[in-house]
Amino acid sequence: MTIQIYHNPACGTSRNTLAMILASGETPEIIEYLRTPPTRERLVELISRLGVGPRALLREKGTPYHELHLDDATLTDDQLVDAMMLHPILINRPIVVSDRGVRLCRPSELVLDLLERPVTEFTKEDGEVVKYGDQTA
Repeated sequence: MTIQIYHNPACGTSRNTLAMILASGETPEIIEYLRTPPTRERLVELISRLGVGPRALLREKGTPYHELHLDDATLTDDQLVDAMMLHPILINRPIVVSDRGVRLCRPSELVLDLLERPVTEFTKEDGEVVKYGDQTA
């Protein structure tokens, strides 16, 4: 299976998502999107495959979201994508692409449905334990 993760190593959710992928035995292509942002075409494709509009992918915390007035409901999808292209930190993360689909993995355990052999139990950095699948056996 091919897996890509649009990753920010400074983000705990992104680190937990990557760790779950690695724990499943997969070797993902790690794209540090702040260093290597997606092309406009790729970003639009990801948004489409996520089944959301660009606004749903915007990150507010720790970004120029408010300074750029991106809460303005009159902004078009193209204008929002333009802002994400100029300021990749506005792209929420982590986005995981696999043969099973594309997902914004917030919370990180959303990645488990995208994996061929997901881990059944995982402890996040903050100590939270995530259990996946049938635990009644």
